[in-house]
Amino acid sequence: MTNWKRIFCSLCLISVISASFGLEVTMSQANMEVARGDDVTLTCIFKPKKPNNDLIIITWVGDADETSGEKVIFGNYYSYGKVDIGPDYKGKAFIETDLTAKTSKLTLKQVTLKESRTIRCFVQIPGDIEGKTADTTFLLVQVAPSQPICKVVGKAEYGHNISLTCVSEEGSPTPTYKWERYNVNNAPQAFPLKTTEKEGVLSLVNVSMETSGYYICLSSNKVGSAKCNMTLSVMPSSMNLATIGIVAGCIAGVTVLIIVIIFCCRKRKQKAKDYEMENPVVEYHDKPPLGNTEDGNIYIMAITEEGTDKASKIDDLRNHYDLNQGGRDDLKDRYDDRRGSRDDLKDRYDDRRGSRDDLKDRYDERRGSRDDLKDRYDDRRGSRDDLKDRYDDRRGSRDDLKDRYDECRGSRDDLRDRYDDRRGSRDDLRDRYDDRRGSRDDLRDRYDDRRGSRDDLKDRYDDRRGSRDDLKDRYDDRRGSRDDLRDRYR
Repeated sequence: MTNWKRIFCSLCLISVISASFGLEVTMSQANMEVARGDDVTLTCIFKPKKPNNDLIIITWVGDADETSGEKVIFGNYYSYGKVDIGPDYKGKAFIETDLTAKTSKLTLKQVTLKESRTIRCFVQIPGDIEGKTADTTFLLVQVAPSQPICKVVGKAEYGHNISLTCVSEEGSPTPTYKWERYNVNNAPQAFPLKTTEKEGVLSLVNVSMETSGYYICLSSNKVGSAKCNMTLSVMPSSMNLATIGIVAGCIAGVTVLIIVIIFCCRKRKQKAKDYEMENPVVEYHDKPPLGNTEDGNIYIMAITEEGTDKASKIDDLRNHYDLNQGGRDDLKDRYDDRRGSRDDLKDRYDDRRGSRDDLKDRYDERRGSRDDLKDRYDDRRGSRDDLKDRYDDRRGSRDDLKDRYDECRGSRDDLRDRYDDRRGSRDDLRDRYDDRRGSRDDLRDRYDDRRGSRDDLKDRYDDRRGSRDDLKDRYDDRRGSRDDLRDRYR
């Protein structure tokens, strides 16, 4: 007989001898499994040394587990008929004992993970303290794994070591974890070299762009399973998502700015072409002649839309006035010269007599030119009305242009810009109209000056006529003195 057989026989003999001399407590099942939320009943069998005992106490407790580290007291049974249930299990735990059958049962309603532990049945009998006084059963409450949480531990950058963790907060029995890797086509891929997996932790060494991919963690036990997934993107060390976002935003902003600038330039060019085609420049001319028969000068005044010839008109009128004033000075010098010698005086008298007729003709011509000037003033006044009408027409054409632009271009602001760039704003047109109106007043003042100069010319003519009569008297006196001298000479 071998040694182990001898040892086994010795142990059996010792147990038989101890049973005949002490208490024996056993559980009906060493292990039990039940789903969370179900009811479970545990049975404890005890055999005392004496068949009749005055007091028996049976205690049901749960040993401390690894999670909480605390015991759980379900309750106590006393042989005189009293049962004490723990404060946390009133209405949930029930103890039933049969002293005849020597059994005690613990029933738990709607078990949870808190009851998933080793449950002990302890029997106390006064005077019977030898033997086996307690026995245990491991109650496993089965719970499917909860949704696992996947995380990345470390920096997902080139050359770094990172770990992918997967943990389910609930699960009984303890879940097992398994990682899988897939590509964009949902096809399985092998893990990179030197990759290790232990208890839901996937360790990746010296990650690179090839390490990027789609990772799935499966948490499972005998009750059920759950999984989580994540996309791993490994970036260069000098770049992260924030930097990529900033760079991408800057590039997008610059691109949009360039597109807007190009669009505005093309729109401006197209606007200029359309305006040149649709709005031709129209000039209006009014050229009444203003003649001076003495000086042989003809002045033409042109009223254009832009009013660029105002300065030339003023200069022409100033030159005309200077010529008239110069002619007056020349007339004075000629008169002084004519006061020279007597013979010249006679000849000059004859010339003056003829020039008187010429002066009269010139006066008539000047008077006619005054009438012409009045007619021209009336024409100018009529042209002012025409200008006002043209302005009203322009104002109406502006509304028409606005309607045409709304039909062609669709924007009032663009029409205003095009009109301001090419034709000037409404305020410029009003200023031009005011300038024209001011020029009309200037023309009226000039007409009044001309009218005054006409009166001066008339006065000068009267003075000349008076001086001609004086000259005639002087001539008659000279002629009389010459006759007297002739008579005396005779």
